[in-house]
Amino acid sequence: MAVFVALGAFLMTLAGGWTAQRVTDRRHLVLGLAGGLMLGVVGLDLLPEALHAADREIFGVPAALLLFVAGFLLAHLVERTLAARQASHGGDEHVHRAPEVGLTAAAAMVGHSAMDGVAIGAAFQVGGGMGASVALAVIAHDFADGFNTFTITSLYGNARRRAMGMLLADACAPLLGALSTVFVHIPEPVLGGYLGLFGGVLLYLAAAEILPEAHHEHPARSTLLFTVAGVAFIWLVVGVSGG
Repeated sequence: MAVFVALGAFLMTLAGGWTAQRVTDRRHLVLGLAGGLMLGVVGLDLLPEALHAADREIFGVPAALLLFVAGFLLAHLVERTLAARQASHGGDEHVHRAPEVGLTAAAAMVGHSAMDGVAIGAAFQVGGGMGASVALAVIAHDFADGFNTFTITSLYGNARRRAMGMLLADACAPLLGALSTVFVHIPEPVLGGYLGLFGGVLLYLAAAEILPEAHHEHPARSTLLFTVAGVAFIWLVVGVSGG
C-alpha cells in the first residue's frame, strides 16, 4: 500500500518540476515562490518534526537545533568555498554561480524525498489512518520539492538536461524510500537529526541565494506576494494534514 501511495508523490514531484520550467519568462516570480515554499517547509514542517523526533539535548540545546545550525553553516561553507575557487580561476562569483552547489542542493532534496517515502512506509506500519495523513502531507509537499529541485539546479547554471535528471531522481526517491521500509527500519532520533540538518541547508539556500536572486532585478511587490503565498501554501498543507 505504501509503495502505491508513493506513486502519487512521484507524479506530484514531476508536476512541480514541469510547472517550474514552464514559467521561465516570470523567473523572479518562480524564485519568489520557491523561496516561500522552502521557508515554509523548513519552519512549519521540517524543524517541528525534527524537534519531535530527535528530542535529545546537548549542553541544554536540542540536538535537532544544533544540526539545523550545522546544516546552515555547512551550506554556507560549501557555497563560499566553491565561489572562491571559481573566482581564483578568473570567474566572477557574483555573476557565475558554481553549478556544483546546485547539484549538491538538489541531491539533498533527493535524499529528503527518499526519507519522505520512508515516512510513508513507517506510517502505514503504524496504521491506515496514520499512513493516509502522512501520505497527504508528503504528496502535497512533493509538488514543492519538484518545483524547488528543478529551480535550484537551474539557478546555479546547470544545463536543462541535468535539471531534468535531478527532477527525475527526486520523483523516484519516494518510491525507493517506501520500498526500503519493507527491509530497513530507521531509528526516529536519526531521522530527526537528518531533518534538522537538511532544514538548515534549505534555509540558507532560501535566505542567502533564492530570495535575493528573486528581488535582484525585479524588486516588485508581486514577487513578495508569491513568497508569502508559498509559505501560506505549506501552512495550509500542514494544517490539513494534522501537523
